[in-house]
Amino acid sequence: MLGAIIGDIAGSLYEFGSVKSKDFDFFPSGARLTDDSIMTLAVGCACADSTLEDEQDFKASLIYYMRQLGRQYPYAGYGGMFVQWLESDHMPAYNSFGNGSAMRVSPVAWVASSLEETEQLAAWSAEVTHNHPEGIKGAQAVAGCIYLAREGCSKAEIKAYVEGKYYALTQTLEEIRPGYTFDVTCQGSVPQAIQCFLEAEDFEDAVRNAVSLGGDGDTQAAMAGAIAEAFFGIPDHIADRAFGYFDEEQKEYYLKFTECL
Repeated sequence: MLGAIIGDIAGSLYEFGSVKSKDFDFFPSGARLTDDSIMTLAVGCACADSTLEDEQDFKASLIYYMRQLGRQYPYAGYGGMFVQWLESDHMPAYNSFGNGSAMRVSPVAWVASSLEETEQLAAWSAEVTHNHPEGIKGAQAVAGCIYLAREGCSKAEIKAYVEGKYYALTQTLEEIRPGYTFDVTCQGSVPQAIQCFLEAEDFEDAVRNAVSLGGDGDTQAAMAGAIAEAFFGIPDHIADRAFGYFDEEQKEYYLKFTECL
């Protein structure tokens, strides 16, 4: 979970900017937690507060926390349809295949006790808003990578899992980067974020890889960072700097999740 938030913070000034380089200030002045982090915290709270085996209970808790935190932090950079969903008390899922489902999914992979449960919780977490097959697929792919990484699987095993079930990973970052542009779809950003992790040497490198593509920088870094946390861990000095961006209530939401693990 923290890996996703750190990726979001590091990429927050580059959401629409084509960096195209790994040489950038990792914690730049003006960086912040955006919608990626706020919704990740919401998923974490739902994981802590609900019965994970009960679809309706989990989804009800998730909807509650997503709307509560979304309204508490209304200027975090949400998409247009998602804003409508946040402001409504009854609006159903709207068939989105945007990467919002994948950016927020990481907590489910830390509470699940199997790969199958991880994929099920990821699907449920997506379906409350992003119930298009591609929206669900993106969430499941990221969550599955995180679960396998925390179980000690190798990069080769994680790549085989993704290619066997979700996406072809045929291009290197050097091949992707030159022509890559802003893309908020799952199918146009999740496989690239996974590749950023696969080519990384450590946690920080995974985040830098993601921002350097020059696309949806904060979200791709959140996805890559979430997987990298499970595989590499997070250096203490990076975690300590990241917590400096949290306000007191965000820290409480974060602790609510971590205390349930």
